[in-house]
Amino acid sequence: MMLGAALLVTLGLLSIAYGSTLIPLRQVVGALAHAAGLGSQSSSGPVGSIVVDLRLPRTLLAIAVGAGLGVVGALLQTVTRNDLADPFLFGLSSGAAAGAVSVITVFGDTFGVWTLPLAAFTGGVLAAGIVLLLVSRVKGQGPERLILAGLAVSFLFTALTNYLVFAGDQRAAHSVLFWTMGGLGLARWDNIGLAALGAGIILIYGLRNHRRFDAFLAGEGAAESLGVPVARMRRATFLVAALATAILVAVAGVIGFVGLMIPHLSRPLSGPLHRNLVIACALFGAILLLASDLLARTLLPPQELPIGIITSSLGAFFVVTLLMRNRL
Repeated sequence: MMLGAALLVTLGLLSIAYGSTLIPLRQVVGALAHAAGLGSQSSSGPVGSIVVDLRLPRTLLAIAVGAGLGVVGALLQTVTRNDLADPFLFGLSSGAAAGAVSVITVFGDTFGVWTLPLAAFTGGVLAAGIVLLLVSRVKGQGPERLILAGLAVSFLFTALTNYLVFAGDQRAAHSVLFWTMGGLGLARWDNIGLAALGAGIILIYGLRNHRRFDAFLAGEGAAESLGVPVARMRRATFLVAALATAILVAVAGVIGFVGLMIPHLSRPLSGPLHRNLVIACALFGAILLLASDLLARTLLPPQELPIGIITSSLGAFFVVTLLMRNRL
């Protein structure tokens, strides 16, 4: 964990230093010190504005989104007992994407800068509500029904998104494509708090209920015998995960596979118990997204790749690796 924290700080500084213009680390540290009231006036100026107003919010957004998605994936994998569970498997991200795309292509900027986050949030919560409604209408509410309902809703909202792209304003197609692949280009000081809220909701929920999640590791029967209301806990976790995911997708777009990979990478280091696992997933999720964003900005200069391309490539390789290990 100490090495992870050191790596997080290092990647944060590199994320601020690298971009369309390379800023030496000495100037980055000086600008940050000046912004904190610890440096001299010489640390301000254009470089200080780039560091504090543009790159620091982006770095903080990457940390918040990565941490939130990592914890969401861990909790969903626990309550569904499915090692491949993540927010995208359950339609949460697809619903948020459909809401945002409807604004970009059809409805327009009605509520100013908050239009896109509000639309994405509404879509994500709507998708979660449909999944829970479908599960409540069938006999039994096991994890396999939750997964099937999530897949059905995911396909439904993906189809709706594709229709909106095809039928809407074609001039917005590039913006839609970039947003649905994920990106941190919308990072500003006024939406960092929103991302921190999404990450904080799922982090606090996971830590407050860590003993209940530990009981799931022994099986549903054992968890029930220990006093854990399994079905209610699963629904509550899904709803909180939907809320956090919708908030994160609203500010960063659709970033896939973070919630799938991070729990698998964290468990060998933190162990299976959730008090340590939740903290480890938050830490390593932030590290993964910072590193992915750094690659997205430096692989094809001066253009910026959507960060979802990086995380999806890593995720595909990761899943293949899991399959090969299980086969062996």
